[in-house]
Amino acid sequence: MTYEQILSEIKNKIYHPVYFLMGEESYFIDSISDAIESTVLDEADKAFNQIILYGKDVNVHDIVTQARNFPMMGNYLVIIVKEAQDVKNIESMEPFLEMIPQTTILVLNYKYKKLDKRLKFAKTLDKDYVLFESKKLYDRDIPKWIVNFLGNNKYKISQKACQMLADYLGTDLLKVRNELEKLMVAVPNNKEISDFDVEYNIGISKDFNIFELQKAISYGDFPKAVQIINYFGDNTKDNPLIATVIMLYAYYCKLLKLHYATDKSKNNIAAVLGVSPYFVEDYFEAARRYNIKKCVDNIAVLREFDLKSKGYNIGDVDQKDLYREMIYKLMK
Repeated sequence: MTYEQILSEIKNKIYHPVYFLMGEESYFIDSISDAIESTVLDEADKAFNQIILYGKDVNVHDIVTQARNFPMMGNYLVIIVKEAQDVKNIESMEPFLEMIPQTTILVLNYKYKKLDKRLKFAKTLDKDYVLFESKKLYDRDIPKWIVNFLGNNKYKISQKACQMLADYLGTDLLKVRNELEKLMVAVPNNKEISDFDVEYNIGISKDFNIFELQKAISYGDFPKAVQIINYFGDNTKDNPLIATVIMLYAYYCKLLKLHYATDKSKNNIAAVLGVSPYFVEDYFEAARRYNIKKCVDNIAVLREFDLKSKGYNIGDVDQKDLYREMIYKLMK
């Protein structure tokens, strides 16, 4: 089952006896677990029929013993095992799953790890219960996730504002959600969230950010690029050189993908690069300016400044000077 399907079932009061939530992205695990914890039982029932356990404090026998009980004067017994990855030999629970009554909802939060799906335990969970793998999103997935999250809360966001947030916040979904919640408090839901709203409420400059730097590079606007990297150099706490190098590396990799794509239609390039069609023309312009050899050369430049950002062979040069040297080499 997908994340959306599981939440939809919970919203419609369709429950399963066991939820095994595993994987690298803790956000989805916590969201499903929190939805069960907050909605299945009312506050009065929680005192008798909701139990929170921690993996380091319990074993399989403890969990099974609790799960085989029946609710007290209620419809469900909810047991949530947090940090279930700390439970030793958790796969030994498999023979006891069929003993768990339909009135129990057992949630196992197995974070940052996943079961071997060849195990009988995993196969049984997948066949008869809920086995959910929470995967990390790629950078290219974040803008769509932002749009969907805001859409589910009846908000809209401009494409530039969305890209600014995605570039600045990265793939930490908890961090992204927290910033989006700030915006939802500050901006009326009948108004589209703009780049101005992002700058004013989140503190990301709408004029001096990685998105605008890439655009200046794409169009060969050296003065604008220098303005932006001077701003970065004066604000290295929020704009460390290493983070900019990583983003520009991804940018030049996308240009190489564009060069090698056989189908250069706008929609196909958007799919290949993992960007909105709205931004494809910027990449076409950049591809006209930076041929394959220049893209490869610039990736070599970025490798050089990756090392320098980590202090390799730079002496007393500060980050602002490194920024200036890097942008000159990239755009010369």
